[in-house]
Amino acid sequence: MTILIRQARVICEISEHHGKTVDLLIESGQIKVIRKAIPAPPGSKVIEAEGLCVSAGWFDFQSVSGEPGFEHRETLDSLIKSAASGGFTGLLLHSNTHPAIDNKAQVEYIQGKTRNKAVDVYTAGTITVGGTGNDLSEMYDMKQAGAVAFSNYKHPLQDAGMVLRALQYSKGIGSFIITHCQDQSLTRGGQMNEGESSTSLGLKGMPALAEEVMIERNLSILDYCGGKLHVPCISSKGSVELIRKAKASGLNVTCGVAAVNLFLDDSVMKEFNSNYKINPPLRTKKDVLALRNAVENGTIDVIVSDHTPLDSESKELEFDLADFGMIGLQTAYSCALEGLKEKNINAIVRCFTEGPRKILGLEQISITEQTQANLTVFTTTGQIVLTERNNNSKSSNSPFFNEALNGVVLGVINGAKSHFN
Repeated sequence: MTILIRQARVICEISEHHGKTVDLLIESGQIKVIRKAIPAPPGSKVIEAEGLCVSAGWFDFQSVSGEPGFEHRETLDSLIKSAASGGFTGLLLHSNTHPAIDNKAQVEYIQGKTRNKAVDVYTAGTITVGGTGNDLSEMYDMKQAGAVAFSNYKHPLQDAGMVLRALQYSKGIGSFIITHCQDQSLTRGGQMNEGESSTSLGLKGMPALAEEVMIERNLSILDYCGGKLHVPCISSKGSVELIRKAKASGLNVTCGVAAVNLFLDDSVMKEFNSNYKINPPLRTKKDVLALRNAVENGTIDVIVSDHTPLDSESKELEFDLADFGMIGLQTAYSCALEGLKEKNINAIVRCFTEGPRKILGLEQISITEQTQANLTVFTTTGQIVLTERNNNSKSSNSPFFNEALNGVVLGVINGAKSHFN
């Protein structure tokens, strides 16, 4: 298949074409020619749009599927379609399945089901058996099978000794751990951010302190034993400052933020829409501003979709009974753009491309002639509307249905595989 991307601004800081508006000709999955203007070859697919941009393929650092065990929420196939529609050519899959991804066989199952797709799926095995936090999992065997990191997803390691042992063991096998930071003794029964909004709504709050205390503890353990730690989704101004200081002191720590936390604050909770109920929760306007600044200055390494598919029986309930989470793969870019605006498009793309690949030790992707195409094609203008018709997830737990959001993903190209919206 021959594809001509016409008059696109290249956003790829490691490419000599960065910032230039060019044509790109892709043949058989390879970038053949990059020039100011290229005639369209006969029979080629031409992509053009106002405000067109092209970057290295985006990578989502935190998604979950339902397969195996909860296929009615999401299958691996529907996850991949959602990711491609959202502009991602790669993603890191965390365990939210039954059985958990806690052994070699489960890693191999994921690898086998996702091979040769438009989206490259990388697997994070669980840190502990079953993801319960009690006993270390078979990390070495899972790494040999292809696991690139270890994560208990939204189940924080409450036992400090387990964090210590996980850091030491993962360091010994050349890997690292990803751990959600939340002291659950401070959030038990919490429904949203603790603050003025929760008080006015009469909902039990989840204080930012619960996140910050856990981050501080885990950073102290990291300083003590070494290793590599990734904090998947920070949400508060205090967390930003803790990570900033830790990096400045030389600790091997990275962090991410959910795209929706860059866009919305806890004032939207007044609608009592359970689709806004996420973990970590939407925080205050001051927290949102601090998160945006942290993306701009590089304290935050990755922006994630935090895609969490849930069935209607889990979300269409009284607010305090609904589960936490929203689908986000098809709206992550728009949420980031709404929050950070076009002036920060370079930082957004960096957090979708260079940041996640650097953490995983993957080769960086440059937009250069005679290289395999791994590209995301998008605009900073125009709007998307998520509808039941164009939603590729099997779940619909999103507050953004039928709402216009800025920024449009036109499609992805990953070698010989491609997907266009």
